[in-house]
Amino acid sequence: MEIEKIIKKYFPRKATEKWLEFVFGKPDYSFHVEAAEEALTKPVWDFLSRGGKRWRPLLFLLITKAVGGNVEKVKDFFIIPELVHNGTLIVDDIEDDSLMRRGKPCLHKIFGIDIAINAGNFIYFLPLLALVKNKDKFKDKVLIRVYEVYFQEMINLHLGQAMDIYWHKGKTEKISEAQYLQMCVFKTGCLPRMTAKLAVLLSGGKDKLAEEIGRMAEAIGIAFQIQDDILDLTGEEFAKKKGGLGKDITEGKRSLIIIHTLRKAKKSDRERLIKILNAHTKNQKMRNEALGIINKYGSVDYARKKAQKLIKDSWNKIDGFLTDSPAKNQLKEFINYLVERKI
Repeated sequence: MEIEKIIKKYFPRKATEKWLEFVFGKPDYSFHVEAAEEALTKPVWDFLSRGGKRWRPLLFLLITKAVGGNVEKVKDFFIIPELVHNGTLIVDDIEDDSLMRRGKPCLHKIFGIDIAINAGNFIYFLPLLALVKNKDKFKDKVLIRVYEVYFQEMINLHLGQAMDIYWHKGKTEKISEAQYLQMCVFKTGCLPRMTAKLAVLLSGGKDKLAEEIGRMAEAIGIAFQIQDDILDLTGEEFAKKKGGLGKDITEGKRSLIIIHTLRKAKKSDRERLIKILNAHTKNQKMRNEALGIINKYGSVDYARKKAQKLIKDSWNKIDGFLTDSPAKNQLKEFINYLVERKI
């Protein structure tokens, strides 16, 4: 797969002196290759080898084509959203004390919390190496805007995660739909938004176009998260990989589905659902009880329609910015797939 080849260019499966010099420069004294291997390349590649949807690099590719960019010139940058995304998952699993990810034990359960945190943080920043090594291909003002976009989105990401953590710890009972959507704008909207903006800017597009397509990609991220939340509660195959149907209930996650249920439910159902969420139970019987309350108020269907509307409205806003082409059609089809997927 092309994205894996690009990742290996900057982050091979095996640590070597040559790679360490490529990334870190010549050592003042001496590298310890074994440490780099056991605490960086081995754990990160254990995680990357599990697969994943890899849709963010594909979004980068399709947007580049849709705005008339040079794919060969920008393809090394496909690794930026992909590696950052995997870094967030590694750290997120530690924060949630999760057990399984992509069908295997979470990275911190295999290698330890210390190695997992460091490895996750490392791949937040490693993909910037693609910019450093290719800086001669772009004007300084383009590179400055790209760095600004990257750093702002990484800042946004952590506020989104902070909001999500605070909520699933049961620190507040009243969360509005608007607050939930803003959390998603920061937590799950930021990487596709970053992807879109970088694709446009590195393809020679103006800031206005980058902002508009960035907002469309942000909506994709929100809708993708809503669909993830739906599949966690309804998708048997999807849930199997995550550790069982209703894992989000165990985490006490305040998803759009939960927020809608709490808003619509009668007092006894609302209080019972909150109690189950705050218990962080792994008992499937209690998870199923929560699912019964959720289904009683049609919250899954409400969330599904919300995701579909977000995508439709966001596409309508950028439709006129893109020239009709096969690439534009591919982009639209891909966006629709992300919201309708079953896994």
